[in-house]
Amino acid sequence: MRISRVEQQARTRRAVLTAARAEFAERGYPEAKIDRIAERAELTRGAVYSNFPSKRALYLAVLLDGTKPVRERDPWAPVAEHKRATGHAAEQEQRSGADGGLEALDVPGAVEAFARLWLERLPLAYDDNTAGRLRARSLTGVFDDDERGRAALAQITWLEALLLAVALESCRARGAGRRVRLAELILTMLHGAATLAETAPGFGDAFDVTGACRHLAGLDVADEWNPPYLPYVAPARPVAEAWVSPGEVVDELSGHSFEVGDGVVVLLGAGRLGSAEDAVRSARPGEVVTVAIVTDDPAETGALVRLRLTDLATMLRQIFGPAFRPSLRLVLDESGALASAIGATPAFDTETSVRIRSGEMVARSDGRGAGHATAIARETP
Repeated sequence: MRISRVEQQARTRRAVLTAARAEFAERGYPEAKIDRIAERAELTRGAVYSNFPSKRALYLAVLLDGTKPVRERDPWAPVAEHKRATGHAAEQEQRSGADGGLEALDVPGAVEAFARLWLERLPLAYDDNTAGRLRARSLTGVFDDDERGRAALAQITWLEALLLAVALESCRARGAGRRVRLAELILTMLHGAATLAETAPGFGDAFDVTGACRHLAGLDVADEWNPPYLPYVAPARPVAEAWVSPGEVVDELSGHSFEVGDGVVVLLGAGRLGSAEDAVRSARPGEVVTVAIVTDDPAETGALVRLRLTDLATMLRQIFGPAFRPSLRLVLDESGALASAIGATPAFDTETSVRIRSGEMVARSDGRGAGHATAIARETP
């Protein structure tokens, strides 16, 4: 039976991904060759490049293809296991009644659970080091010669710190203040552990790193949000433009679909992700901000954003469950539909924000601090 062109393209893509995974697992990213991948797949070099524009794009596609959701299990299991292993006294695990999810966690326990899930994917000392890097979604060497890629990685990490922070801010003792600096310290320690797992296999102990992350939650760090540029941000422009919803989009933090309606929407390119906090902190009490990420480079920058942020969001959902009530929604606007509805052009440095009210865009801002300007914009009747 003859297969369709679409089916043939899907088979070719799958063959390339399978061959590429074997090549990257055997030789690592720096030493992998497109010619060998084509030979493994029994295809031409051109066939590989017709599906993936670069070796970097192919490597990211392999990592995304191999990413599976964190397995469903008791989110407190890592914490309880660590306490048994280290002799700590057991804590009472609080659960909500109807849905079996978690009530708000305490910060040290949440940090410990996050660290355990994060560390589980790292290669063990007896693992094949090159193949272990694939399992760990290692990016070592992938962006060494790409200034734009390194800039995107920095911005992604700042956004990851914000997402982890707002999760920790939802724990018990709400109103205890900003926890972004704590989140940055935790990510610094965990990324350092990942680097050592690659360069010095067997060094360090996951239980010790997890315990150290827990202790970080008790540090007294001055953590204020007061960017020096905010007083110089131009006010949002009043507008009266019809809002035509692009339909349902997925909130990566909750995993649920929703339709963008009243409130603040911030569109950020990969080079501006650190600006998400401008809108989150400036939003009105109880208002949820929609942060949408756009890209003009889906094969590389877009794949990198999806790889890192969906991985983090999966872990946060696993740990916090129904207790996670963040002050933002996170949308990966890969099709550009949301950007088009707002009237913005996806680019690396896109930073555009609008306020929607009753089916109309009533305020708009572009450039640095756009989310802040729109969040504090006064609405006229």
